[in-house]
Amino acid sequence: MTELKPLNDKVIVKPIKQDEVTKAGIVLPQTAEEKPEKGEVIAVGPGKLLENGQRAKLEVKVGDKVIFKKYSPDEIKVDDKEYLIISEEDILAVIK
Repeated sequence: MTELKPLNDKVIVKPIKQDEVTKAGIVLPQTAEEKPEKGEVIAVGPGKLLENGQRAKLEVKVGDKVIFKKYSPDEIKVDDKEYLIISEEDILAVIK
């Protein structure tokens, strides 16, 4: 298995795929939706490098379920699995 190690303030997210059901009861498969907006954090970078040489600690951690901006992630495929790479600033919330 390939290990992914994000750099700086990047976060690697495994998309949470869910079929959506409309009010009329029609199931929209994942392929009909635009892009996932939820995912689970599987790796985090060391943090953004500040001007003073220190690193700003990331607020998200491995295992967090997050909501992120729809068009911000870069999609990658590793070992036939899909992942998203997102800057921490594009993560909107952690789901509790």
